[in-house]
Amino acid sequence: MDVSVTAPPGFDVHGRHDDAPRFNVAERFLDRNPGERTALLTDAGPVTYGELRALAGRVGNALLALGVRRGDRVLLALGDGVEFVAAWYGAQRIGAVTAEVYTYLQPKDYRYFADYAEPAVVVADAVTLGRLREAGVTNLLVVGVPEEDLRPGERHFATLVAAQPAEPVPAETTRDDVAIWKFTTGSTGAPKACVLPARSPLLSFEWYARGVLDIRPDDVVLPVPKLFFGYARDLTALFPFGVGAAGIVFPERSTADRIFELIAKYRPTILVNVPTMMSAMIAHPEAARQDLSSIRLCTSAGEPLPEELHRRWLDTFGVEVVDGIGSSEAYHIYLSNRPGQARPGSLGRVVPGYRARVVDRHGRTLPDGETGLLEVTGETVALAYWQEPEKSAETFVGEHTVRSGDLFTRDAEGYFYYRGRADDMLKIGGIWVAPAEVENCLLGHPAVTECAVVGHRVDGLTRLRAYVVADGEVSAEELRAFAKSRIAPQKCPRDIRFVAELPHTGSGKLDRRALSDGDGGDRGGHADRENHGDHEDHGDREDREAAVRSGAGRPEHLAEVA
Repeated sequence: MDVSVTAPPGFDVHGRHDDAPRFNVAERFLDRNPGERTALLTDAGPVTYGELRALAGRVGNALLALGVRRGDRVLLALGDGVEFVAAWYGAQRIGAVTAEVYTYLQPKDYRYFADYAEPAVVVADAVTLGRLREAGVTNLLVVGVPEEDLRPGERHFATLVAAQPAEPVPAETTRDDVAIWKFTTGSTGAPKACVLPARSPLLSFEWYARGVLDIRPDDVVLPVPKLFFGYARDLTALFPFGVGAAGIVFPERSTADRIFELIAKYRPTILVNVPTMMSAMIAHPEAARQDLSSIRLCTSAGEPLPEELHRRWLDTFGVEVVDGIGSSEAYHIYLSNRPGQARPGSLGRVVPGYRARVVDRHGRTLPDGETGLLEVTGETVALAYWQEPEKSAETFVGEHTVRSGDLFTRDAEGYFYYRGRADDMLKIGGIWVAPAEVENCLLGHPAVTECAVVGHRVDGLTRLRAYVVADGEVSAEELRAFAKSRIAPQKCPRDIRFVAELPHTGSGKLDRRALSDGDGGDRGGHADRENHGDHEDHGDREDREAAVRSGAGRPEHLAEVA
């Protein structure tokens, strides 16, 4: 495969830069910690760094025994647990490239990832094994399934790993070698792999985890999203390891009940959250009785955090929220509020180490207060999309620079505000409407706990439809009147539907595609928000994209960013 049009001169697609200084992710984040310190907290008991290091060493040797070599991909398709973390570090130790997928995909999706990534080994478990088999995926290393139930081409994780020595020699990798693939959401077509060098997790740890969150050796981190989602994996089993702290791993799906149980049991100091779960926790009938006093901060990312939801969280739990945004293309968070300086409704300021600006479609910087595309520069940015030279060229517009499809404004103090996605805009009655603006308005009503706004067709015209989860008595007419008192009449949804719950993806984000009348096709080469496996509303995609390309009906600066 030729990636020369999108990769730096001398870039080796298999990730070898033998003339660069030596650096190994597993050595830096796992091996340096005292063996007696706790690395992971699980239902089966604590796991020390020494125990995790030994298991990761054995997994690394098992992968070598299966033929995995430096630069080969190892695909993790298993639930959260010690084995997930050990497999990730075991692959990193031997110089393999790690990638993760959601554990509840359909067989066709697993077939896509297997064909696209061509992994040397897929690490599976009892949840994913059946669908992987149905997809015809082979070279499986299987966790949690009796050895006698396995078929040819499938190896028993516990048996193979136990037979290996615990101390493999770390591969002679460098900061510039490819170490990680992060898959995009698939909101702009089929998921794409962002090819990331080993320096990306290291710099993100230094810039965000240390520079913004001030992660500490005594921190205990509880994630709401599962570990296949890089936002959660890094904040649970990478960034804490950089200072000898501990992460909590559990295999079950996250619910408000389960999160409250884990908080009571482990008393975490950092809660890795998403707005959908924040809303569910607030709406829980026992919310007022929960003790979250151990938590010094709650991170939020993956989807926009409405200002009203942020304030409700503070009123209910009194736990500070550090809201931010990142993407697979930039590795992790690049805009974030700061502890003690959070502004509800904003995504904060640039994380130290990055540069960010709001630009028009030609890359020209826009003045503060104007809406445009977000462009981010930093050495964590991916080298390319795998096997996607044209989309790579559209998205990675300069050295270490990614241009997002997200619309932002920046104020005079350097705070950034999310205004929706350029490809989410809906043309209603001749004006452009951002669904996020309408959702934030409806969420301001005290009876609304969650909502989603999508486009649908009526007599050939695009109209707004709002799906609302309400906690209390409220009518559609009351919500329409509430919205009309706060936003322009054309932005008020005529069609309001009350539902018991909204569909969500594996990482806890609202699944707009499940609500949309759109066809789910490709929407261009912009960077996706960081949320693996998620899908967003397409509305009437073809009509909207034609209008977006023309800029019709938009203020001039919005026409420029499309």
